[in-house]
Amino acid sequence: MIVVFGVDAHKRTHTVVAADPSGAQLGCLTVAATSEGHLRLLRWGEQFGQRRWAIEDCRHLSRRLEADLLRAGEQVVRVPPKMMAATRRGARTRGKSDPIDARAVARAALAEPGLPAAYLDGPARQLRLLIDYRETLITERTAIQSRLRWELHELESGWDPPARTLDTTRTLDGIETRLTGQHGTVAHLAHRHLTRIRDITREAADLEKQISRLVTDLAPTLLAIPGCGPLTAAKLLGETADISRFHSRDAYALWAGAAPIPVWSGNTARFRLNRGGNRQANTALHRIAITQIRYHPPAQAYLQRRLTAGNTKAEAIRALKRQLANTTYRALQADSAQHNTHPQALAA
Repeated sequence: MIVVFGVDAHKRTHTVVAADPSGAQLGCLTVAATSEGHLRLLRWGEQFGQRRWAIEDCRHLSRRLEADLLRAGEQVVRVPPKMMAATRRGARTRGKSDPIDARAVARAALAEPGLPAAYLDGPARQLRLLIDYRETLITERTAIQSRLRWELHELESGWDPPARTLDTTRTLDGIETRLTGQHGTVAHLAHRHLTRIRDITREAADLEKQISRLVTDLAPTLLAIPGCGPLTAAKLLGETADISRFHSRDAYALWAGAAPIPVWSGNTARFRLNRGGNRQANTALHRIAITQIRYHPPAQAYLQRRLTAGNTKAEAIRALKRQLANTTYRALQADSAQHNTHPQALAA
């Protein structure tokens, strides 16, 4: 009998519930979120024999626990929070507590045997850290650009640089020239915001070059997909990590939220948008799909066939994303086989 340990991870403590194959609770333990606490969990779990750990997928809270369990040779799978919440709502025990959540995690893992496995850190993890940091910089720059626009408008009514140009050297130089000689707090802040935008733009460009070099080495087949640039490939690779943790292309498409959900009965087959899955990977697939629709003849022909068959444009794009999920799955498999290694990276 395999016992599943459902883990509800928090910043200071982790609560674990042991459940048998029917979902019945066999035991419960709360430990500190430290190496000593993790060792205590391992010793406690040894009494149950054959076991598997299911951890709610809150990576910033569970990463250290996952790493300690994996180094100890334990089997670890990740349960999406939405799946855990749905299981908890269907339980007969009402309320919300750490033991209730941990048991819901265990029951969700029992109901879904094909959940993604966890892996130790590796190149894909490093790539994900870089791409996430770059996205943080871009978000910060966008906020500063918005504040700068209001400051320019306050200094001179109607002063509004063209859209999408506040990261170009030409536009920034022009603004700096017009600000010369202007005094006051607003002008001072505008100067500071200009400097910060320049700094972020340079740093983001350097990061993009670094990411491009890593992606070219790790995923050349993925990069060869039309419409898949270095940043999009980096996002897919970082979120997917080891492609071998998915047992089929269908499992990968479901994980990426690219598998449409059927909403029909009788003789009319319809599908709606899948709002589940990994939204970062889904966004990357959507970006590829939109690019291919604009410039890639095979994708344009596929879209036209779907429209002719009676699909709406949104349905046709979702069908294209499903095909792209298959293409991405094969590309990641090819890249993994080429390197003949498993990235052993923590994935989303």
